[in-house]
This record gives sequence, C-alpha cells and structure tokens, in this order.
Amino acid sequence: MVVSVSWEPGCALPQPPDAEVGAERFVGAAGRAGRSLPPAVFDALVALQDAPPRDGALLVRGVPVGDLPATPAHPADPVDKDRTSELALLAVARRLGQPVGYLPEHGGDLVQNLVPTVAGADRQVSTSSRVDLAFHTETAFHPHAPRYLVLLCLRGHPDARTTLCSVHDVIDALDADTVAVLRQARFVCGVDESFLSGPRPSGADDGAVLVATSEHGPRAVIGGTEARPTFWYDAELMRGNDPAAQAALDQLGRAVAERLVSVVLEAGDCLVVDNTVAVHGRSSYAARFDGTDRWLQRAFVVADLAPSAPDRDGRIILTRFD
Repeated sequence: MVVSVSWEPGCALPQPPDAEVGAERFVGAAGRAGRSLPPAVFDALVALQDAPPRDGALLVRGVPVGDLPATPAHPADPVDKDRTSELALLAVARRLGQPVGYLPEHGGDLVQNLVPTVAGADRQVSTSSRVDLAFHTETAFHPHAPRYLVLLCLRGHPDARTTLCSVHDVIDALDADTVAVLRQARFVCGVDESFLSGPRPSGADDGAVLVATSEHGPRAVIGGTEARPTFWYDAELMRGNDPAAQAALDQLGRAVAERLVSVVLEAGDCLVVDNTVAVHGRSSYAARFDGTDRWLQRAFVVADLAPSAPDRDGRIILTRFD
C-alpha cells in the first residue's frame, strides 16, 4: 500500500506569477510556494527524503489543479488553462530538489503534459495507451537520471493503473544467491529510442555536451546498503553481461511482476516516486481521443544541479547518445 497524505481543504498556494512555466521566475516562485504547502504534505515530503518508505513512493491526494480545458491531443499542443497545477507540481518538486528537463523529452519542458496519442498508442512511451508500460527506473541509462519523478493527475481513467515495485519487495522475493549476482556490476542498459533520435542542441558546442554511448554500465541492479538498498532496472532495455547475470535478471523480472502494487490516479492525485528505490510502469487502457482522456503532468527532479552543469543549458540537460 502506497503511503498517502491529503492536501487540507482550503489550503491554497499563492497565485502563479506572470511568467513562462520553465522560466526561473516561475521556478523561483514555486520554490517560495513551498512555504504554503499544507503542513502534513510538507512533513511527508521531508520524510520521503530522510527515510524513503518501503514502497519508495508518496501519494498526495487533493492537490489543487485549477480549471481544466479539454485534454490536448498531443503533449506539445498549446493549452489554454490557468497554471495552478504547474505551480503545485513545481512546488512539490522544489521541496525535493531541483526540477530539470531532458532535451529529447518534450523538448526539455520542466512540466510535461502526458496524454495518450494515436501515434504512440502501441509503443513503450509515455503517450501510449493500448500496451502495458514496462517497469523501469526513469531514464535508467542516463548519467544524470532524476532522483524523483513527480506525477500530478489532472484527469484520470479508471482502467489506467500506475504500477510500482520497490527494491525491498524484490529482495524479499529472491533467493540470496540471485540477490548476490544482482549486486555485482554485470548489467548494462540500452538507451531509449527517443534519446537516440531526439533533437540535437541548437548551436551548442559539441565539445561542451557529454556524448554518451548507446549502453550504460556495467553496473549493479541492486546497490546501496542492506538497510538502504537502491534499485536500477529497465525491463525493456536491460540485459546481463553473462548467462548467470541474465538468469538473475529474468528472475528479478518475475519477482517484480509478482510483487507490484498499483494505484489508479484520480484528479488531484500527486504521486512522487523515489527513482532509486522503486521502479514504475502503467497498465494499458482504452483511450478515447475526444478531449476527455487521461491527463498527467510530470516533473523530473535531481538532488543537485552541479553534477550536470557541463551538459546543461539552464535547466535543460543536453546529453547526447550515439
């Protein structure tokens, strides 16, 4: 069961500033809006950082999202809405760290609209609907992967289950020998297709932007300590470097499928996932493509901007993969 906390009724954030959502003025206002978070929500976010819950996630219910227009047909479509949800999402993100974008993901937007599209319906992408989205650590292949993933539901779908599995549950499900193999640097992760074919930074000096290979690793799937283990896994993109490592990875995949928990996100639900503790996915559902579809907003959060400084323009991480 995912730990949850409710946003107190009547607790409102300040008015969003008259600035673009990705502008530093807006991000700064979101940081200051953290002072207006409900005390129970603020405390739960602090606890998530200090001692992540076993499930590696926190669900905040009743977050204000404002007045909503029809669900856009594509994430990049202009949307005529107030910015209540964007301020709330980034206020949560700023309490946890620093929001960033990745150039190939929605052009580096700090707040991304996740909606089903006809073109993406059957693919392993955030705009899919007709397929289960496989379990994964967010951007597992990236040298600057986010520490937290924040998802705010503006409009839900009763059949769309966001799925989670924590490192604690898979350790409990696996035998000691398999866990020992998973703790060794014998695994590599491929790069998501969108990062291989995504846009190149306009006018950037190639020497100033990290060029990474199309595989990340080798490294261990389970890291950290016995008391605070960490998880690095992508069901679609990861492989073992030898037969024993692959066998352990296959056993892990079965354990994840058996030990998953799920939550159906409704309007006003904000799910925060610790990307080092839990992997996530999503069940398939029937999109309608009529303006009433499921609509989430997403933010990526790193603990510190400094490590990505050579590969970043503002808050947009430009790392290339070849």
